Amino acid sequence: MASVILGITGGISSYKSVEVARKLQQNGHQVNVVMTKAACQFVGPLTFEAITQRRVVTDQFEPGLNTDIEHISLSSNTDLLLVAPATANMIGKFANGIADDFLSSLYLATTAPTMIAPAMNTKMLAHRAVKTNLTKLIERGVHIVEPGEGYLACGWVGKGRLAEPDEIVLAAQQVLRPVGSLVGRSLLITAGPTYEDLDSVRYLGNRSTGRMGFALSTEAVKRGARVMLVAGPSDLKTPIGVEIANVRSASEMHAAVNERVSEADVVIMAAAVADYTPTEGCLPGKIQKDNDLMMLDLSRTTDILAELGSRRGNSSRPVLVGFSAQTNNQIEQARNKLKAKKIDLVVANDITQPGAGFAVETNIATLVTEKDTEEIPKTTKLELAGRILDHIETMFLVKKVPAQS
Repeated sequence: MASVILGITGGISSYKSVEVARKLQQNGHQVNVVMTKAACQFVGPLTFEAITQRRVVTDQFEPGLNTDIEHISLSSNTDLLLVAPATANMIGKFANGIADDFLSSLYLATTAPTMIAPAMNTKMLAHRAVKTNLTKLIERGVHIVEPGEGYLACGWVGKGRLAEPDEIVLAAQQVLRPVGSLVGRSLLITAGPTYEDLDSVRYLGNRSTGRMGFALSTEAVKRGARVMLVAGPSDLKTPIGVEIANVRSASEMHAAVNERVSEADVVIMAAAVADYTPTEGCLPGKIQKDNDLMMLDLSRTTDILAELGSRRGNSSRPVLVGFSAQTNNQIEQARNKLKAKKIDLVVANDITQPGAGFAVETNIATLVTEKDTEEIPKTTKLELAGRILDHIETMFLVKKVPAQS
């Protein structure tokens, strides 16, 4: 558990800070809140006291506050100073060493990592003074959670809105990443379907949404890994900290994986890659419906995982993980896949079960290795991702897989 100081400055988006505090606690962190006087005009301190079960600091000169010089005391016992939202005013104070309230004094006193999530009007964000101040902070090692674009409280549309709480907390998690988990490891993960184009209008596809691969990427980043995600068509938002390559077809996914596999300690093929593709490729224009019966000539695509298993030979690196979505005999078929493709782990699931398979937030799986199986009852895909990564971390120890140099 880490100790996080959540600084809140005076902006309309400070209401989102309530959710930031809650999510930090859900991740097991202790949260101490410091609010500026302006922040108290938007959200009441009692809200944060109720959530954190800790006193909220709002005034540097509050009676009793300086008995142990609290801004020094807090700064010495924190793992991260996170300011969300960070106004142009507070950014200017941090950048220029001004300490005229509790939060700005705390920033100068702490040696812990500092992260800010700016939020302000679009023109303010683009002003030379603000840009200069942000550059100064970046050069000093302050982490910035970039503001989003969209409708602002002032009525403008543009960049400047506070990043969403999930983004802020994930960015904080990256700074607070646990030592000894997946720090120093590189994971190559595939996700989503592939679309095999028939003509300018139609394609062959499947029901994969990419949720499992994106969940694995999110969890791996939390554990400190470098994550390279190769994703087929998906509406999901790229997790913060993930290097993404967007592809469409099986051949494009094959090429993208081959470009990156030499950098990977682990390859997790969570994508539902098409087994067949039109032999003639994508035909120009639209195929007209001239006959009642239409014949398609299809050719096998490259089995990416089997190719990686064959190429790896007797080496321990990379660890290779596949998925097996079946409608019957999933354990037997998973064992056959494990042997035929020469891989280390197969995540098997029966997609006929309620709450498993494609287009749902949950899954039911069995982890199958050469020596054993581990059944995982219905759980969220993010939680399943954690169980899969736990298994992979154990494999590092058993196989003694060296990290990338």
